[in-house]
Amino acid sequence: KENYLKSLFQGTYIRDIKERYNIRNDDDLNELIDIIASNIGCLTNPTNLENTFKSVKGHSISDTTIQSYLGMLQDAFMVEKAIRYDIKGKHYINTPSKYYFEDVGLRNARLNYRQIDGGHLMENIIYNELLCREYSVDVGVVEIVETSVGKRSKKQCEIDFVVNKGSKKYYIQSALNVSDPSKLETELRPLKNTKDFFKKIIISKTSMKSWTDEDGILHLGLYEFLLNVNSLEL
Repeated sequence: KENYLKSLFQGTYIRDIKERYNIRNDDDLNELIDIIASNIGCLTNPTNLENTFKSVKGHSISDTTIQSYLGMLQDAFMVEKAIRYDIKGKHYINTPSKYYFEDVGLRNARLNYRQIDGGHLMENIIYNELLCREYSVDVGVVEIVETSVGKRSKKQCEIDFVVNKGSKKYYIQSALNVSDPSKLETELRPLKNTKDFFKKIIISKTSMKSWTDEDGILHLGLYEFLLNVNSLEL
């Protein structure tokens, strides 16, 4: 299976992209795929990726070329782009964005199964499942005002997914493990600060039965979410 996925990636996806866009030297394209595969679920943009090429790979590639390559990967249904949405300001933030692989098996094979980051892979799987259920999915941003030593400051916190379908809207956090109370509070904090009445959900890798806390936030196990197409309605 591993060899099949590797050959599928190189022999089908890469070959088709090269032929379709008449790419003669695919070294930079392959390097970009490796960077994206290593950083699924991380905020980035073409300028950041350009800097990564310079600092890590030791050579230059323009952000325009990177933007073009990213478009090719999306057109080939290899990756999906999730744009950030300012929940309180009610507007989109075009950069930076997140990229997820449409097939995590292909992603893992590309990296020779070296970087199996459970948290990021879980986030990618949840993202893919939401798309399969025909939801529109964005990355949420919530601005929180903090007061320390008499001074007020603003901090941007992230909600993994803002999910929409028609009149339905959900805020979803993906958390691999929430057994640590401080970790749980960190994950719940952005949900508590949306200041609206849309449903809020935290999905963790656990076999627990779903339950709703005193703040009205639904706690949902990963397997229950994946196996029950109506799990967001619980």
